[in-house]
Amino acid sequence: MTKPPTGDAEPGEAQFSQQIAASVARKLDARRQPARIVWFGLGTMGLIGWSVAVPTLLGAALGAWLDRHHPAGHSWTLPLLVAGLTLGCWNAWAWVSRQSREMHRPGGAGDE
Repeated sequence: MTKPPTGDAEPGEAQFSQQIAASVARKLDARRQPARIVWFGLGTMGLIGWSVAVPTLLGAALGAWLDRHHPAGHSWTLPLLVAGLTLGCWNAWAWVSRQSREMHRPGGAGDE
């Protein structure tokens, strides 16, 4: 048997209602400003791309410099390129995770 509706909502229901209201507000705002979201998405992809590309290129450049100035029995270019790529991917992953947490936490950037 269901409970009759009362004027007071339970705390869980109130929080759920607030989350739905915030989600609806974000969607309505996104529909009003589609161009801004497209440019924001492109900018984010560019930022993530550069955060991977720069450490990768720096690792390759450092490896090539070491190979030229300190010749050894092995090459430094490939290991440092892979190290730079790994560092860049970790950096991009950490940034995306942080932005996702910010966007989904109550009172975060996504709830404005």
